[in-house]
Amino acid sequence: MKVTREKTENSQVFLTIEMELAEVEESLEKSYYRLVSKAKIPGFRKGKAPRAILERYIGKESLLEDALNHLLPEAYEKAIKEQEIEAIAQPQIEIAQTDPVVFKVTIPLKPTIKLGDYGSIRLTPEPVQITEDDINSAMEQLRHHYASWEPVERQVDLSDLVSLDVQSNIENEPFINQKGAQYQVLSDLPFPAPGFAEQLLGMKRDKEKEFKLQFPLDYPRRELAGKEASFQVRVTEIKQERPPELNDEFARQIDPDFESLDSLREQVTANLRLKAEEKAKMDFEEQVVEAVVDSAQLEFPPVLVEAQISRLVDERLKYWQRGTQGLEEYLRSINKTEEELREELHPLAVKRVTWSLVLEKVTEEKRIEINDSEIEAEIESLTKSAGESKDELEKLLNTPQSHESIKQQLLIRKTIQRLVEIAEGLENKEDVNVQ
Repeated sequence: MKVTREKTENSQVFLTIEMELAEVEESLEKSYYRLVSKAKIPGFRKGKAPRAILERYIGKESLLEDALNHLLPEAYEKAIKEQEIEAIAQPQIEIAQTDPVVFKVTIPLKPTIKLGDYGSIRLTPEPVQITEDDINSAMEQLRHHYASWEPVERQVDLSDLVSLDVQSNIENEPFINQKGAQYQVLSDLPFPAPGFAEQLLGMKRDKEKEFKLQFPLDYPRRELAGKEASFQVRVTEIKQERPPELNDEFARQIDPDFESLDSLREQVTANLRLKAEEKAKMDFEEQVVEAVVDSAQLEFPPVLVEAQISRLVDERLKYWQRGTQGLEEYLRSINKTEEELREELHPLAVKRVTWSLVLEKVTEEKRIEINDSEIEAEIESLTKSAGESKDELEKLLNTPQSHESIKQQLLIRKTIQRLVEIAEGLENKEDVNVQ
């Protein structure tokens, strides 16, 4: 076996391995004995057919394929041992030729991370501001949430809630056929077809209308893209929203503890401020980590990004999945191929891998640790509001795997907090870049 180390780049080693004829022949012979013992060849007892007969029966290519399937992994293991290569994941193996047998191997290596002078990073969080417009908008949302719907005798207008009898088809195939469907008439709704809501405007109760709508070529549901739908609708009821007045009575309707509208407004303001502060905190943390990442130099193999993309796809699928629907159905729903989806997720995957590697290096450099009491406190916090399922959740979280997962999350959280303290000048620079 001859091993040639072609190059090393992007945390990957590229090898060319050429097998000796004797090594290939030995592997072919092993494959022959392995396959002949399983083959049922007419005129021969199992395991007794000569190799030439077996080759004619299953084909020389099949025998060679079996031989290479066993030979290549063995040769790879010998090669990385000979070259003193520490792989972090399975290699990519490509057969370049079979006579003689030559194959190319791409081996992912451990990432290299060199942190910059992150102790010199200074950033100031943006002050949180809650405006009167923000408060008024939140109060209006409350009004709409507690609004009632009253029947009206007039034409359909925007924002109305209508009851419909709908019959429709696409290319003579049934599409949506439903009686008493509830539909709020909002502009630019894509469902059940773009322009459907606008067709209802001006209709009166018990009146019918027929119309056709064209689905755009980029419609999310690929099976409908570019097709024309025929609709026949009848409005059976029109309701108008009646939001309550903003007064003390409205405040008590939301919660009897609110003595007046002013007390409700104060609570709304406090909630808005809490959400704004949490968002500002998260935005500032991201700004700080981005600054640390930008100051670092790192190199990692593409396999880490590909693995992260696969996790992102799984996350999306898990969030979307209903019943037995899988990846194919999800891809149809977003009108994308798997390759297009993976390409779309590539920048986010690179960011996640980069962040993870840099934060892990900071954790190591700063000697940040998590003890058992911190893990226990986190579990207590997670189960505090679990109610009747608290015992079951505690059992689930008190496994070695869960403890390790919680530990890693806490390490990331504590590391980011340390970086925030550094960026705000709350930690001495001498204590930062420990070598």
